[in-house]
Amino acid sequence: MKKFLYGSGFLTTGLALDLANNRVKGEIDVERKHHIQQSWAAVQQIVRKGKIAYGINTGFGPLCTTIISEEDTKKLQYNILRSHSVGVGDPVPLEVAQLMMVVKVHALALGYSGISMAVLERIIWHIENKITPLVPCQGSLGASGDLAPLAHLFLPLIGLGYLWDEGKFSDAGSVLQKYGLLPLELGAKEGLALINGTQFIVAYAVKAVERLLNCMEVADLTGAMSLEGVLGSASPFEDSLHQIRPFTGSVHVAHRLKMLLADSEMVASHANCERVQDPYSIRCMPQVHGASRNAWLHLKELVHTELNAVTDNPIIFNEQKVISGGNFHGQLLALPLDYSTIAASELGNISDRRTYLLLEGKVEGLPRLLMRNTGINSGFMIPQYTSAALASENKGLCFPASADSIPTSLGQEDHVSMGSVSGRKVNQVLDNLENILAVELLCAAQAFDYRKPLKSGKILDACHTLIRSRIDHAEEDRVFSDDIKVARELIAGEKLVNIANETADAEGIDLQGTYALAFSIY
Repeated sequence: MKKFLYGSGFLTTGLALDLANNRVKGEIDVERKHHIQQSWAAVQQIVRKGKIAYGINTGFGPLCTTIISEEDTKKLQYNILRSHSVGVGDPVPLEVAQLMMVVKVHALALGYSGISMAVLERIIWHIENKITPLVPCQGSLGASGDLAPLAHLFLPLIGLGYLWDEGKFSDAGSVLQKYGLLPLELGAKEGLALINGTQFIVAYAVKAVERLLNCMEVADLTGAMSLEGVLGSASPFEDSLHQIRPFTGSVHVAHRLKMLLADSEMVASHANCERVQDPYSIRCMPQVHGASRNAWLHLKELVHTELNAVTDNPIIFNEQKVISGGNFHGQLLALPLDYSTIAASELGNISDRRTYLLLEGKVEGLPRLLMRNTGINSGFMIPQYTSAALASENKGLCFPASADSIPTSLGQEDHVSMGSVSGRKVNQVLDNLENILAVELLCAAQAFDYRKPLKSGKILDACHTLIRSRIDHAEEDRVFSDDIKVARELIAGEKLVNIANETADAEGIDLQGTYALAFSIY
């Protein structure tokens, strides 16, 4: 199995997901262990000498002027996990909790947090065995760290909270006992080091990077299929047009669409028709999809910076240099996450417009509502209602969480990022987007059927074959929610994108082009 060195290697979105899902094994090398030991030893010296340092021998937040005796420093760390475990709402997905632990281990292993190897080794044990803590999804302000979710994440270290084991959540103490483990006794600074940080925000951001990339790839595929359905033109995707306005995203999308539509008999069949230009949802896919891709590139860049950052407080450089700063503030991710929410919403907005075009019945060869015998049948009219409802819901979710701040901690924390809400919200929009794209996929596949015996290019034909292996053509009404569910599974499970990429490789088609590396999660 491939290995990753916590605290030494460069963590990417792809590697974080691989570590969380046990596709890569994470370790800490000897040199990094030495740095961790030095930082831990510096904290012990500060406590022993009675030097005042925030969170080590003082209270927290507005209690930072309250001095804690050496005897009580350990109890202080125990209490911080208990007192900050105030989360509410549904548990976060298990993969998100796993990601939180992966990112926390990497941050702590950088050696600036005063943590002991014993604590790090226990967290790694949880990751590798997928004995995953229960973390409520609500309660973080995204500043002073993701305090509440991180407190819940690490409650099991002291024998409290709940752990996922054998298909259910059970009392952490009993799960640890089952595996022959005792609760840990946290030392000075360790509880604070565990709950200070942006690991909740960045875990959701990692999922957003992964999922939004997949949706962008799918949007190009469904968009190209819809173009063929309405007999659109491929000329707006010519390289020369986009080189005179060379945004990375639009150049990339134009290349992909051009490759997807190459050798298409459907496109060639109307090369000399009287139509001058297509509606924007067809013609402007490079510009609209490309704008979302530009937003994604920015998000990925910032997420990769955060994945390799120290977001603790205070920072232990050495015994003499302990700085209480604001590296825990989530604004640096909150803003791009909100921007990415808009980017995801717009992909759904334009997808819904393409679905509507397919239903109008204004293009020769496509029956109205994509079914021949309408009247007694409603055809695909009502699936588009669902698409429209979800597109509208996404617009409402685009209000930026980061635009709000509510002072807390008796004014000590007078500006907070709400980045935790941004992270959850972008993934909620992505849930809706996957369903919107699923509706377009159903309608585009139905339109494809009416264009036979004309052929498409190899990639889109392979995509259509995949869809028809799971969802039949419809000439009378049925429970379309079942079809939407299957289509979404093909999208969210990356089956559609995988078949497209596999076909491109097999046929020697350069689907990714110049920016293949940029649009990767590694």
